Amino acid sequence: MNIKELNPDASPQAAFGAYLRKCREERGWKQEDLAARMEYSSTHISSVETGRKMPTLRFARSADLALGTGDAFERRWREMKHGVLLEGFPEYAGLEGRAAEIRVFEIGIVPGLLQTPEYAQVLADSAVLRGAITPEQAAERVSFVAERQAAMERIRPPMVFVVMDESCIRRTIGGPEVMDAQLDRLIEFAGRPNTVLQLAPYDIGERRPFDLPVYLLTMPDRSVACYAEAQTLGRLDRETTSVLPVLTAYHQLQAESFSQAASVEMISKLRKGTP
Repeated sequence: MNIKELNPDASPQAAFGAYLRKCREERGWKQEDLAARMEYSSTHISSVETGRKMPTLRFARSADLALGTGDAFERRWREMKHGVLLEGFPEYAGLEGRAAEIRVFEIGIVPGLLQTPEYAQVLADSAVLRGAITPEQAAERVSFVAERQAAMERIRPPMVFVVMDESCIRRTIGGPEVMDAQLDRLIEFAGRPNTVLQLAPYDIGERRPFDLPVYLLTMPDRSVACYAEAQTLGRLDRETTSVLPVLTAYHQLQAESFSQAASVEMISKLRKGTP
């Protein structure tokens, strides 16, 4: 039998396929055996193992069930699908789509949930020019922003609280046209019945409790999750003892920030070019 050699380092897709073959062979199964248990064809199994076919989320979950690997394949699929994202963020985004309340603090750039497609595209294209990601990954990143925003448009939308450092509106991204449309988007967002938008002004000084972006989710069962990130590291935390102090600090940040009315006024003046 001609068995194709696999190189797991060739790509995340190849690594997924190599891991699938390894798990299958450890159990002494042929591709036909695994195919029967997963309810896929043996040709499909072969295509995934050799990296010719991209696995789907359904495939990954079916593999975990058939092979008894917990969520190992699902995690590998999410890492492959969202490889351009920091660790922890894909899991956070999955929770975000089900949250009852979302709290966001951002520095330097407009948060993804509020970005226009053009603003998101400029950020992604800039990362490509720096060599940080590929054009394909840039397209995935922009698509992911759109998916997160679409998940907010549901029958019972979450309450969304956003505090942005003043730098988010002062830092020009993509030129005047892109920035004007983005500022319009912020004003529109603030006018929704389920949103609160505040700016943390520069002169808040040392009273600003966060120096990095912070995201807090209150789930329908009232549990709270926190995601925080640095330049190259992201972490999701669901432990009450460590998450509640962050929630308290967020409330303190809101108290020190401008009201929504004052924030919208500042954004409107900047949109009109008024000092």
